[in-house]
Amino acid sequence: MSALICGSMSYDTVMVFNDKFKHNIPVDEIDSTEPFDVHFMVPDLRRQFGGSAGNIAYNLKLLGETPYPMATVGTDFDDYNTWFDSLSIPRDYIKIIEHSATAQTFITMDMGDNKMTAFHPGATNYSQFHPIWQVDNIRLGTISYDSTESMVSHALQFTEKGIPFIFDPGHAVFQFDGDELLKFVEQASWILLNQKEWDVVQRRTNLTPEQVAQRVQGLILTTGSDGATVFAQGTEYNIPAAQAKAVNDPVSCGDAFCAGLLYGLLKDADWPTIGRIASLMGAIKVEHHGSQSHQFNLDVFKARFKKNFGYALII
Repeated sequence: MSALICGSMSYDTVMVFNDKFKHNIPVDEIDSTEPFDVHFMVPDLRRQFGGSAGNIAYNLKLLGETPYPMATVGTDFDDYNTWFDSLSIPRDYIKIIEHSATAQTFITMDMGDNKMTAFHPGATNYSQFHPIWQVDNIRLGTISYDSTESMVSHALQFTEKGIPFIFDPGHAVFQFDGDELLKFVEQASWILLNQKEWDVVQRRTNLTPEQVAQRVQGLILTTGSDGATVFAQGTEYNIPAAQAKAVNDPVSCGDAFCAGLLYGLLKDADWPTIGRIASLMGAIKVEHHGSQSHQFNLDVFKARFKKNFGYALII
Protein backbone atom coordinates (compact mmCIF):
# COMPACT_ATOMS: atom_id res chain seq x y z
CA MET A 1 0.00 0.00 0.00
CA SER A 2 1.43 3.35 -0.99
CA ALA A 3 0.55 6.91 -1.95
CA LEU A 4 -1.07 8.44 -5.02
CA ILE A 5 0.58 11.81 -5.59
CA CYS A 6 -1.63 14.14 -7.60
CA GLY A 7 0.26 17.12 -8.93
CA SER A 8 2.37 18.43 -11.76
CA MET A 9 5.42 17.19 -13.60
CA SER A 10 7.65 19.69 -15.33
CA TYR A 11 11.00 20.45 -16.84
CA ASP A 12 12.64 23.21 -14.79
CA THR A 13 15.25 25.56 -16.19
CA VAL A 14 17.14 27.39 -13.44
CA MET A 15 19.38 30.34 -14.30
CA VAL A 16 21.61 32.28 -11.90
CA PHE A 17 22.29 35.99 -12.44
CA ASN A 18 25.56 36.94 -10.73
CA ASP A 19 24.33 40.31 -9.46
CA LYS A 20 21.12 41.71 -7.96
CA PHE A 21 18.07 42.51 -10.06
CA LYS A 22 17.62 45.89 -8.37
CA HIS A 23 20.98 47.04 -9.77
CA ASN A 24 19.93 46.26 -13.33
CA ILE A 25 16.21 46.88 -13.67
CA PRO A 26 15.47 50.44 -14.85
CA VAL A 27 12.52 51.30 -12.63
CA ASP A 28 11.92 54.60 -14.41
CA GLU A 29 11.61 52.77 -17.72
CA ILE A 30 9.19 50.22 -16.26
CA ASP A 31 6.94 53.04 -15.08
CA SER A 32 7.07 54.63 -18.52
CA THR A 33 4.43 54.06 -21.19
CA GLU A 34 7.21 53.10 -23.59
CA PRO A 35 8.32 49.45 -23.95
CA PHE A 36 11.48 48.50 -22.09
CA ASP A 37 14.10 45.81 -22.65
CA VAL A 38 16.10 44.24 -19.81
CA HIS A 39 18.98 41.90 -20.63
CA PHE A 40 20.53 39.52 -18.07
CA MET A 41 23.65 37.44 -18.56
CA VAL A 42 23.20 34.11 -16.75
CA PRO A 43 26.44 32.09 -16.81
CA ASP A 44 24.95 29.32 -14.65
CA LEU A 45 22.09 27.27 -16.09
CA ARG A 46 20.55 23.95 -15.09
CA ARG A 47 17.76 22.00 -16.76
CA GLN A 48 16.25 19.53 -14.34
CA PHE A 49 13.27 17.34 -13.62
CA GLY A 50 10.63 18.95 -11.44
CA GLY A 51 6.96 19.44 -10.68
CA SER A 52 5.23 18.67 -7.39
CA ALA A 53 4.20 15.09 -8.23
CA GLY A 54 7.59 14.22 -9.69
CA ASN A 55 9.55 15.70 -6.81
CA ILE A 56 7.44 14.12 -4.06
CA ALA A 57 7.57 10.74 -5.79
CA TYR A 58 11.36 10.97 -6.14
CA ASN A 59 11.84 11.74 -2.44
CA LEU A 60 9.43 9.04 -1.30
CA LYS A 61 11.27 6.52 -3.48
CA LEU A 62 14.56 7.44 -1.75
CA LEU A 63 12.92 6.42 1.52
CA GLY A 64 12.17 2.97 0.13
CA GLU A 65 8.49 3.34 -0.74
CA THR A 66 6.81 2.81 -4.12
CA PRO A 67 5.06 6.09 -4.95
CA TYR A 68 2.47 6.53 -7.68
CA PRO A 69 2.68 9.99 -9.25
CA MET A 70 -0.46 11.12 -11.07
CA ALA A 71 -0.08 13.86 -13.68
CA THR A 72 -0.68 14.86 -17.27
CA VAL A 73 2.43 15.35 -19.42
CA GLY A 74 3.27 16.18 -23.02
CA THR A 75 4.74 14.35 -25.96
CA ASP A 76 8.22 15.56 -24.91
CA PHE A 77 8.12 13.42 -21.76
CA ASP A 78 10.66 10.82 -22.99
CA ASP A 79 13.61 12.06 -20.91
CA TYR A 80 11.54 12.19 -17.71
CA ASN A 81 10.07 8.81 -18.58
CA THR A 82 13.55 7.29 -18.89
CA TRP A 83 14.58 8.88 -15.59
CA PHE A 84 11.62 7.42 -13.72
CA ASP A 85 12.18 4.02 -15.35
CA SER A 86 15.75 4.05 -14.02
CA LEU A 87 14.35 4.66 -10.52
CA SER A 88 11.59 2.03 -10.86
CA ILE A 89 8.92 4.64 -10.15
CA PRO A 90 5.59 3.42 -11.61
CA ARG A 91 3.91 5.44 -14.33
CA ASP A 92 0.47 3.85 -14.06
CA TYR A 93 -1.23 7.21 -13.46
CA ILE A 94 0.82 9.42 -15.79
CA LYS A 95 -1.11 10.37 -18.91
CA ILE A 96 0.43 11.77 -22.09
CA ILE A 97 -1.58 14.56 -23.74
CA GLU A 98 -1.13 14.62 -27.50
CA HIS A 99 -0.28 17.95 -29.16
CA SER A 100 0.88 19.40 -25.83
CA ALA A 101 4.18 19.99 -24.07
CA THR A 102 5.10 18.93 -20.57
CA ALA A 103 4.86 21.87 -18.17
CA GLN A 104 7.93 24.12 -18.13
CA THR A 105 9.23 26.36 -15.36
CA PHE A 106 11.87 29.03 -15.96
CA ILE A 107 13.51 30.45 -12.83
CA THR A 108 16.04 33.27 -12.80
CA MET A 109 17.73 33.83 -9.42
CA ASP A 110 20.02 36.65 -8.33
CA MET A 111 22.67 36.96 -5.63
CA GLY A 112 20.10 38.28 -3.16
CA ASP A 113 18.01 35.07 -3.36
CA ASN A 114 15.38 36.95 -5.35
CA LYS A 115 13.59 34.97 -8.04
CA MET A 116 11.69 35.67 -11.22
CA THR A 117 9.65 32.66 -12.28
CA ALA A 118 7.79 32.03 -15.52
CA PHE A 119 5.57 28.94 -15.77
CA HIS A 120 4.13 27.39 -18.91
CA PRO A 121 1.38 24.96 -17.80
CA GLY A 122 1.36 22.86 -20.96
CA ALA A 123 -0.27 19.50 -20.34
CA THR A 124 -1.34 20.43 -16.80
CA ASN A 125 -4.19 22.35 -18.47
CA TYR A 126 -5.75 18.95 -19.07
CA SER A 127 -5.19 17.36 -15.66
CA GLN A 128 -8.81 17.86 -14.60
CA PHE A 129 -9.75 15.41 -17.36
CA HIS A 130 -7.51 12.73 -15.83
CA PRO A 131 -9.66 11.33 -12.99
CA ILE A 132 -8.65 9.06 -10.15
CA TRP A 133 -9.97 5.66 -11.19
CA GLN A 134 -8.92 2.18 -10.04
CA VAL A 135 -6.72 2.70 -6.98
CA ASP A 136 -6.83 -0.58 -5.07
CA ASN A 137 -3.15 -0.32 -4.08
CA ILE A 138 -3.42 3.21 -2.64
CA ARG A 139 -3.57 3.93 1.09
CA LEU A 140 -3.38 7.73 1.03
CA GLY A 141 -2.76 10.58 -1.36
CA THR A 142 -1.78 14.19 -1.89
CA ILE A 143 -3.35 17.13 -3.64
CA SER A 144 -0.24 19.07 -4.59
CA TYR A 145 0.37 21.97 -6.96
CA ASP A 146 -1.53 21.47 -10.23
CA SER A 147 -4.27 23.22 -12.17
CA THR A 148 -6.88 24.56 -9.78
CA GLU A 149 -9.65 22.65 -11.57
CA SER A 150 -7.87 19.33 -11.14
CA MET A 151 -7.08 20.00 -7.49
CA VAL A 152 -10.78 20.55 -6.81
CA SER A 153 -11.90 17.48 -8.77
CA HIS A 154 -9.21 15.16 -7.38
CA ALA A 155 -10.00 16.20 -3.81
CA LEU A 156 -13.63 15.28 -4.42
CA GLN A 157 -12.63 11.95 -5.97
CA PHE A 158 -10.37 11.09 -3.02
CA THR A 159 -13.25 11.91 -0.68
CA GLU A 160 -15.71 9.78 -2.64
CA LYS A 161 -13.31 6.83 -2.57
CA GLY A 162 -12.61 7.25 1.16
CA ILE A 163 -8.88 7.80 0.61
CA PRO A 164 -7.33 10.24 3.12
CA PHE A 165 -5.07 12.87 1.56
CA ILE A 166 -2.69 15.72 2.32
CA PHE A 167 -3.74 19.10 0.95
CA ASP A 168 -0.38 20.55 -0.12
CA PRO A 169 -1.31 23.38 -2.51
CA GLY A 170 1.95 25.32 -2.75
CA HIS A 171 1.60 28.49 -4.82
CA ALA A 172 -1.85 27.37 -6.01
CA VAL A 173 -3.28 28.42 -2.63
CA PHE A 174 -3.30 32.03 -3.87
CA GLN A 175 -5.81 31.08 -6.59
CA PHE A 176 -8.55 29.81 -4.25
CA ASP A 177 -11.13 31.94 -2.48
CA GLY A 178 -12.28 31.43 1.11
CA ASP A 179 -15.15 29.08 0.28
CA GLU A 180 -12.91 26.87 -1.85
CA LEU A 181 -10.27 26.71 0.87
CA LEU A 182 -12.92 25.82 3.46
CA LYS A 183 -14.02 22.96 1.19
CA PHE A 184 -10.46 21.60 1.08
CA VAL A 185 -10.32 21.83 4.89
CA GLU A 186 -13.54 19.83 5.02
CA GLN A 187 -12.21 17.13 2.66
CA ALA A 188 -8.54 16.80 3.60
CA SER A 189 -7.13 14.65 6.38
CA TRP A 190 -3.93 16.68 6.65
CA ILE A 191 -2.96 20.17 5.50
CA LEU A 192 0.63 21.25 4.74
CA LEU A 193 1.44 24.95 4.31
CA ASN A 194 4.39 27.28 4.63
CA GLN A 195 4.00 30.61 6.44
CA LYS A 196 3.01 32.65 3.37
CA GLU A 197 0.47 30.03 2.32
CA TRP A 198 -0.96 29.87 5.84
CA ASP A 199 -1.35 33.66 5.89
CA VAL A 200 -3.56 33.38 2.80
CA VAL A 201 -5.66 30.56 4.28
CA GLN A 202 -6.09 32.37 7.58
CA ARG A 203 -7.03 35.65 5.94
CA ARG A 204 -9.54 34.11 3.53
CA THR A 205 -11.17 31.61 5.92
CA ASN A 206 -10.92 33.59 9.19
CA LEU A 207 -9.84 30.38 10.93
CA THR A 208 -7.07 30.00 13.51
CA PRO A 209 -4.63 27.07 13.39
CA GLU A 210 -6.50 25.46 16.27
CA GLN A 211 -9.82 25.77 14.46
CA VAL A 212 -8.41 24.21 11.29
CA ALA A 213 -6.82 21.43 13.34
CA GLN A 214 -10.22 20.58 14.83
CA ARG A 215 -11.48 19.79 11.32
CA VAL A 216 -8.54 17.68 10.12
CA GLN A 217 -6.21 15.04 11.54
CA GLY A 218 -3.23 17.36 11.34
CA LEU A 219 -2.24 20.89 10.29
CA ILE A 220 1.47 21.23 9.52
CA LEU A 221 2.96 24.71 9.22
CA THR A 222 6.57 24.99 8.07
CA THR A 223 8.80 27.94 8.91
CA GLY A 224 12.02 27.16 7.02
CA SER A 225 15.11 27.24 9.20
CA ASP A 226 12.92 27.55 12.30
CA GLY A 227 11.42 24.10 11.77
CA ALA A 228 7.69 23.41 11.77
CA THR A 229 4.64 23.26 13.99
CA VAL A 230 2.10 20.44 13.92
CA PHE A 231 -1.40 20.92 15.30
CA ALA A 232 -3.02 17.52 15.80
CA GLN A 233 -5.51 15.90 18.18
CA GLY A 234 -5.59 18.96 20.41
CA THR A 235 -1.80 19.05 20.79
CA GLU A 236 0.78 21.44 19.36
CA TYR A 237 4.10 19.83 18.43
CA ASN A 238 7.14 22.04 17.80
CA ILE A 239 9.38 20.31 15.26
CA PRO A 240 13.02 21.44 15.21
CA ALA A 241 14.81 22.06 11.94
CA ALA A 242 17.33 19.41 10.94
CA GLN A 243 20.89 20.62 10.45
CA ALA A 244 21.77 21.10 6.79
CA LYS A 245 25.42 20.73 5.78
CA ALA A 246 24.99 23.65 3.36
CA VAL A 247 22.21 25.83 1.98
CA ASN A 248 22.54 25.61 -1.78
CA ASP A 249 19.06 25.44 -3.30
CA PRO A 250 15.77 25.93 -1.40
CA VAL A 251 13.62 25.23 -4.48
CA SER A 252 11.30 22.22 -3.93
CA CYS A 253 12.27 21.70 -0.28
CA GLY A 254 8.55 21.71 0.43
CA ASP A 255 8.11 18.69 -1.84
CA ALA A 256 10.84 16.81 0.05
CA PHE A 257 9.14 17.74 3.33
CA CYS A 258 5.80 16.44 2.00
CA ALA A 259 7.43 13.14 1.05
CA GLY A 260 8.71 12.84 4.61
CA LEU A 261 5.19 13.34 5.93
CA LEU A 262 3.86 10.67 3.59
CA TYR A 263 6.54 8.23 4.70
CA GLY A 264 5.84 8.80 8.38
CA LEU A 265 2.09 8.48 7.88
CA LEU A 266 2.51 5.27 5.87
CA LYS A 267 4.59 3.87 8.74
CA ASP A 268 2.01 4.96 11.38
CA ALA A 269 4.68 6.94 13.25
CA ASP A 270 3.86 9.48 15.96
CA TRP A 271 3.75 13.19 15.10
CA PRO A 272 7.08 14.18 16.68
CA THR A 273 8.77 11.49 14.56
CA ILE A 274 6.79 12.26 11.39
CA GLY A 275 7.70 15.93 11.70
CA ARG A 276 11.38 15.17 12.19
CA ILE A 277 11.47 12.81 9.20
CA ALA A 278 9.99 15.57 7.07
CA SER A 279 12.36 18.17 8.51
CA LEU A 280 15.40 16.04 7.68
CA MET A 281 14.14 15.45 4.15
CA GLY A 282 13.97 19.20 3.63
CA ALA A 283 17.49 19.68 5.01
CA ILE A 284 18.94 17.03 2.71
CA LYS A 285 17.24 18.60 -0.30
CA VAL A 286 18.47 22.15 0.46
CA GLU A 287 22.07 20.90 0.39
CA HIS A 288 21.84 20.04 -3.32
CA HIS A 289 21.22 21.98 -6.50
CA GLY A 290 18.23 20.64 -8.38
CA SER A 291 15.00 19.05 -7.25
CA GLN A 292 15.96 15.42 -7.90
CA SER A 293 19.74 15.31 -7.58
CA HIS A 294 20.18 14.32 -3.91
CA GLN A 295 20.68 10.64 -3.14
CA PHE A 296 20.87 8.47 -0.03
CA ASN A 297 19.77 5.06 1.24
CA LEU A 298 17.62 4.39 4.27
CA ASP A 299 20.56 3.43 6.49
CA VAL A 300 22.26 6.77 5.80
CA PHE A 301 19.00 8.59 6.46
CA LYS A 302 18.50 6.82 9.79
CA ALA A 303 22.05 7.64 10.84
CA ARG A 304 21.50 11.33 10.11
CA PHE A 305 18.18 11.20 11.92
CA LYS A 306 19.81 9.87 15.09
CA LYS A 307 22.63 12.42 14.87
CA ASN A 308 20.18 15.31 14.46
CA PHE A 309 17.49 14.34 16.93
CA GLY A 310 19.21 12.10 19.46
CA TYR A 311 17.14 8.93 19.07
CA ALA A 312 16.97 6.07 16.60
CA LEU A 313 14.38 6.00 13.85
CA ILE A 314 12.78 2.56 14.21
CA ILE A 315 9.96 2.13 11.70
